[in-house]
Amino acid sequence: MKYFFSFLLSLLILISCNNNKEEKLVLEKGVSFELAKYRKQQISDVVYKLDFNIPKEKTTSIASKLVLNLTIHDLKHAIFLDFNEDTSNLKSLKVNDVDSEIKHQNEHLVIDRSKLKLGKNSIEILFDAGELSLNRNEEFLYTLLVPDRASTLFPCFDQPDIKANYKLTITAPKDWEVLCGGFEESSTSKGDFIEHVFEKTDLMSTYLFSFVAGKFTTETKNPGAFDMRFLYRENNKEKISESVGEVFNIHQKSIDFLEEYTQVKFPFQKMDFAAIPPFQYGGMEHVGAIQYRASSLFLDKNATQKQKLNRAKLIAHETSHMWFGDLVTMKWFNDVWMKEVFANFMADKIMNPVFPEVNHELNFMMSHYPSAYSEDRTKGTNAIRQELGNLKNAGSLYGRIIYNKAPIMMRQLEYLLGEEAFKNGIQEYIKTYANSNADWGELVSILDENSSKDIKNWSDVWVNSSGRPVFSEEIQLDENEKVTSFAIHQKAEDGSDKIWPQSFKIQLVYGDEVNEVNVSISEGKVIIPEANDLPKPTQILYNTNGFGYGVFPVDKDVINSYKNITDDVSRGYQFINLYENMLNGEVAPLNVYQVMFNAIQQEKNELIVSYLSGKIQNIFWTFLNEEAQNKLQYYVNNDLYKLLEKDLPANIKKTLFGLYQSIAISEEGTANLYAIWSKKKTIKNLFLNENNFTSLAMKLAIYKHPKTPEVLQKQQTRISNSDRLERFKWMLPSLYSDKTVRDNFMKSLLEKENREKESWVQTALSNIHHPLRQDSSTKHLKSVLEKLEEVQLTGDIFFPKGWLASSIGNYSSKEANIILQEFFAENPNYNPVLMKKLLQTTDNLTRAQEIKK
Repeated sequence: MKYFFSFLLSLLILISCNNNKEEKLVLEKGVSFELAKYRKQQISDVVYKLDFNIPKEKTTSIASKLVLNLTIHDLKHAIFLDFNEDTSNLKSLKVNDVDSEIKHQNEHLVIDRSKLKLGKNSIEILFDAGELSLNRNEEFLYTLLVPDRASTLFPCFDQPDIKANYKLTITAPKDWEVLCGGFEESSTSKGDFIEHVFEKTDLMSTYLFSFVAGKFTTETKNPGAFDMRFLYRENNKEKISESVGEVFNIHQKSIDFLEEYTQVKFPFQKMDFAAIPPFQYGGMEHVGAIQYRASSLFLDKNATQKQKLNRAKLIAHETSHMWFGDLVTMKWFNDVWMKEVFANFMADKIMNPVFPEVNHELNFMMSHYPSAYSEDRTKGTNAIRQELGNLKNAGSLYGRIIYNKAPIMMRQLEYLLGEEAFKNGIQEYIKTYANSNADWGELVSILDENSSKDIKNWSDVWVNSSGRPVFSEEIQLDENEKVTSFAIHQKAEDGSDKIWPQSFKIQLVYGDEVNEVNVSISEGKVIIPEANDLPKPTQILYNTNGFGYGVFPVDKDVINSYKNITDDVSRGYQFINLYENMLNGEVAPLNVYQVMFNAIQQEKNELIVSYLSGKIQNIFWTFLNEEAQNKLQYYVNNDLYKLLEKDLPANIKKTLFGLYQSIAISEEGTANLYAIWSKKKTIKNLFLNENNFTSLAMKLAIYKHPKTPEVLQKQQTRISNSDRLERFKWMLPSLYSDKTVRDNFMKSLLEKENREKESWVQTALSNIHHPLRQDSSTKHLKSVLEKLEEVQLTGDIFFPKGWLASSIGNYSSKEANIILQEFFAENPNYNPVLMKKLLQTTDNLTRAQEIKK
């Protein structure tokens, strides 16, 4: 009996300890995974009834009201609403119609358990809307709440797996339009204002809630499925005529494709969109109210095919999100890549019938591979799927790995499964988790059931690991120079033992004869039996179908022949692979520059011309010294400029002109650019619009053209759109020749209130830190680095990397590298998330110390 009571006492203590352990919930800043997991089972049936009163004056606070209805299943803890704003913004609190004390701790509004009950509850809060994500301008405002910014606007449960309905009322100046996720139910005049009441929205996560209000032109069309409403501020009649109809058309074509592919009808009550001049991203997939950067949508009649294709892919990407991300949403932001990979992957598929004249295999490769490599080759790379302990760090997960490596991975997965099995799996996934949340494991389980392959093991390296493989060849010959053994080896670039199972093609070249071989590699080495008993190839071309991922061998003796490869995909990939080999020290930068400069003079494919142009600029400014740059000016003006005067297609010519204006830094070059800007010289079939002339004026200022003041003054009179004129005027200090003015402007950007329009800031930083100005701007690099943590806290998801890429990312000098290395030494325990961004953006800087010529 004594032992029984002793056992019982121990059991009670254990139960008590477990209960006490369960009761502990640390309330930290942001939204911890533990808090999110608890709240998911604590509450349901969330409805936000929101009322925002927008004043005429930008500086006046927006008085707001929230009535939150929800069902509570668990009262072990209080209700914790996220509100990342000053406590002073909270004016009053009622819980179930009873006044309650405001308890605001660590960015959370704590609702006392004693005022709550199991079942249905109502919470009423009067507050001033938070300003961080309101993006207020004199004539318009818009919200942008991804990934955790809803809590900077209003009190909410800011996590993706607590979906809710919204009932919105917005009172705005009477000459303002208002757009949100629900249809407008009524509008009532109230003096100089109108009260807009909207119907209840569909279910959505907090990051997908949004509204736009301001002076916009509104156009409504029905391109086939239902009425769609488009808000924009563009005033160029040609751009409006060329673009508006096409914008509606591409949305409809995207819907048609996705409905057929997923076998799920368009899942929401409406699909409207707004074009916003200073928008931070290309687009954002808000339910019922997509937002786009205006310049991405409005193109003139002389837009290049690539510009049109990029616009269409952007629209297809955001439309794909209606199914992938909005209808089925990740449970936690560590799987944010899932919505992005499907949006990009589907957008690529949608483009096939929309642009039948485009080589879509080439476009896929050119769109994704260089971009994915640019991060995956660095010491700051990351796995596609990353860990996330707190939602406040979710913005750091975004990058080129999830946008560009993930679609490459998904294409390999589709090939592994087969297109039909892959498609069936995706349809099951959408139907199973519609209006809910899912993670990668749940999708893998569905795909596993549709395949005999082990998808879980396959995804460990592709999805859960970082980096890329480097391939090498091993060829053995007999005394007659015939191949007795040909092996391809794969080794992880980071030195680990990872192996990427994948497929690609190679070509064994014998003069005019080519033997093509399919290669599937799942281990560190694969034997190519097809090569046995053949003569030694004069050339081996790797990844000729652009399907494999990694760095492949290159023969330095034949790189000049790449321009003569007839297959576009193979030719394009050889240039990509050549650049990667240059960065790894296998080929000298000047040699690669010359190969690409020669190739661009005969290249006819716009996508490859665009890639070559970008890499020529990159090599010129990052990996060549001043002496080499000056020597090359003869060829820039003699070969490249004369190429512009030849009879070439307008799209090719415009890309070539972009290259010319980026590297024509000699006196002769700037004289040509000035003559074109001043319209004293015209080039046949080169069509420049207002934005092109503005860009050209900025380049002339950086190149120190003697008439720079006149150019900048005159350019202001040429800009017809008020938003674009405001941008140019704001940016002028970054263009002035006076170093003191530029220094003061740079210092002003260290203050968060001067960084509101992030796309403007990045362009200004690029002006200040242009390679030709680095003698005076290097001194700012330390403060740029020291400001990074604040930039992450106050900026949107892409801004920390943009802040770095537009400043220290432009450098290749020893002086800049010393500042960088000193920063590393002084900050050994630096934020690991930001350290990755820093390593990504300074990869060229560190490599340049070894390979710059």
